[in-house]
Amino acid sequence: MLRKTAPLMSYVQGHPKIVVQLVDLIGITSIMEVLIRLIGADETIYSNYGDTLQWLENTDVLEMIADKFGSSDSPEVHANAAEVLCAVTRCAPPSLAAKICSPSFVGRLFHHALEESRPKSVLVHSLSVCISLLDPKRLASASYQAFRSNLSHGALVTASPETVDGMLDSLGNLLKLLDTSATESGLPTTYGSLRPPLGKHRLKIVEFISVLLTIGSETAEKELRRQSAIKRSIDLFFEYPYNNFLHHHVENIIVACLEGKRPEVVEHVLHECDIVGKILVSERFSSLSTESNGPTVPSEGKTPPRIGNVGHMTRIANKLIQLGNSNNTIQAHLQENNDWVEWQTNVLVKRNEVENVYHWACGRPTSLHDRGRDSDDDDFRDRDYDVAALANNLSQAFRYGIYSNDDIEEAQGSLERDDEVILQGELCLLYCYPAHLSLL
Repeated sequence: MLRKTAPLMSYVQGHPKIVVQLVDLIGITSIMEVLIRLIGADETIYSNYGDTLQWLENTDVLEMIADKFGSSDSPEVHANAAEVLCAVTRCAPPSLAAKICSPSFVGRLFHHALEESRPKSVLVHSLSVCISLLDPKRLASASYQAFRSNLSHGALVTASPETVDGMLDSLGNLLKLLDTSATESGLPTTYGSLRPPLGKHRLKIVEFISVLLTIGSETAEKELRRQSAIKRSIDLFFEYPYNNFLHHHVENIIVACLEGKRPEVVEHVLHECDIVGKILVSERFSSLSTESNGPTVPSEGKTPPRIGNVGHMTRIANKLIQLGNSNNTIQAHLQENNDWVEWQTNVLVKRNEVENVYHWACGRPTSLHDRGRDSDDDDFRDRDYDVAALANNLSQAFRYGIYSNDDIEEAQGSLERDDEVILQGELCLLYCYPAHLSLL
């Protein structure tokens, strides 16, 4: 394809069944990569041979790829189909770009995603495409980074207000899936059990909400407030105190709301969501509750462990104080709460002092005192990871025996079960994050 691009494109144009056959084999990663180049979702191909891609305007290749969500039960097929569609959002011919961001195409994705009979991987990967439409520069899954490492994000697709409205039409159905009161199989953990586990599908919905809040759409913000999407996400933050993947996205939601330009959104987080009150209650009872009716249940006969979201709560509290210096609404809300003032003075200030690595007497070169943050921290903060993809990579590693364990066979169940273990179990500790102190 790289050496004989024009002749190959001409041949494929004359034999359209080749595209159909490639789409049928999209579950094979190498075929997926060929398909990405073939439809022009590749910087090199698009930049040098854009005129040879005009024939794609008369094909329904994107629809065929999207329909793989409805015709296949294979998670690999769903992941690769999403990868191709996400590549189109980052670099694609104008005809494909216009088609993929159309409300009708978004409706097709959600139709497959919300079908009750479909595997949860359909919902997860369909939302990945929607997230990429809203934020094309967001990182692709780790499995594809090496393949597209030489790309420079050419013609990015921008979601129109109509596209966003099309996504919001399905918001209510997505929020129903965040309900954890329904009877589901529990998951045993080292600290107790999860009844039910959060799951990759709920995590992806929270990530989708997080991205919706970053695009600056007043309509999206109103709808998220009206349907209590922000409140429900914050509730999940405290209901699942050991899922740092979830905490990461909810922190982004809270910060996006507080840093926004619309006072009603700030008021919503402070009052309806009561973020300050929830932080104070969690700080007062910092061990996992044995009397809670929530989904996280401690082990019987053992001392309840410390909750695992203290680090993220500390970051959120510090952000509230920082923004309060320039936002009278936030400052007044904090100063009117005597419990907050007492906790800030007696707990938060001392905690920040203890956790300030620049004041540590060992383990940190003194030359770094003049720097705001090191280069590794820069890299991390400038990037946002697809945590569902990271979890999938870990589950694949265990499934194919990269990590050996005598008891691993007992943990091998369905693909969905493996994904829950990766997301909810101790392997969450592998997710390195500045709030790692919450895990201590």
